[in-house]
Amino acid sequence: MTTLRYSDTQLRDILQNARTIAVVGHSADPSRTSYQIAQYLRGAGYKVIPVNPTVETIDGEISYPSLAAVPEPIDIVDVFRRSEFLPDVVEDAIAAGATVVWAQLGVSSEAAARRAAEAGITLIESNCIKVTHRHLMG
Repeated sequence: MTTLRYSDTQLRDILQNARTIAVVGHSADPSRTSYQIAQYLRGAGYKVIPVNPTVETIDGEISYPSLAAVPEPIDIVDVFRRSEFLPDVVEDAIAAGATVVWAQLGVSSEAAARRAAEAGITLIESNCIKVTHRHLMG
């Protein structure tokens, strides 16, 4: 599998220009990585939208059952799902008008990469947004 790598400059531009991040697979459990990273992103100034069909709210915020249900524009879709679900998340992100899909460590898919390239959206695979943000943005 060939994973497209982005330069620090490209990643910094993505992070600087984003305002709203939808976290697919956002857990309501504070001990889970998706919860902790979402909290970090909120603390860094992003509007974070939980997307998880199994919970109605997370810390008082509405948790949407899908990207299609999110009622506002999304800049980055941060994915906490297994690799086999990534192609579907990319399709949903395309339909929602997102321009970046950011898949967490260990999450990648050739099919998702092909589809993202066809649609002209950025797919960052197997990369922790929190680690990258800390490294590039302080």
